[in-house]
Amino acid sequence: MSMTVLAVGRLREKPFREMADEYLKRLSRFGKVREIEVADLPEGSGSPAEEARIREREGEELLSRIRPGDHVVALTIGGRKFDSPGISRRLGELRLSGESSLVFVIGGSLGLGENLLRRADEEWSMSDLTFPHQLARVMLLEQLYRAEKIAAGERYHK
Repeated sequence: MSMTVLAVGRLREKPFREMADEYLKRLSRFGKVREIEVADLPEGSGSPAEEARIREREGEELLSRIRPGDHVVALTIGGRKFDSPGISRRLGELRLSGESSLVFVIGGSLGLGENLLRRADEEWSMSDLTFPHQLARVMLLEQLYRAEKIAAGERYHK
C-alpha cells in the first residue's frame, strides 16, 4: 500500500525538514511513501467568512492532488484517536480490505475546508493537544514508521 502525506505549507525550519526526511527514508523500506506540499494562503482579514473561503481554496488545491481511488484520512481535532498499536492494526485492516493508496491530509493553520472533509474516508486525531503543523507532520511520519515496525514484528523502542 502506498502512502502519501499531503500537507498545506512547507517544512521551512531545518530541524523539522531533517526529521521528516529521516522518517520518510526509514518508511521507504516498507513501501512507497511520499510527501506533497501545497501552498498555504495568507490568513486575510481574519473574519469567519474569509477564513472559510481560505479553507475552501486550500481544500481545492488539496483535492486536485487526490485521485478517485485514494483512501483519504483527514487529520482533524475531532477525529478518531489511536494508540500506536491501533494505528498499526488500522493500516493492516486497510491493506486487507484492498486499499492500495492511502493519503493523509494535514490542513493549514485554519484547518481543513468542508470540501476536503466531504471527500475524506475517515478522520484521525493526533491528540487533544494542539501542535504546530510542522510538528504534527513529523509526528505523523514517526507514527506511521512505528506502525510499520509493529506490523513487521520488529522491536521499536519506547
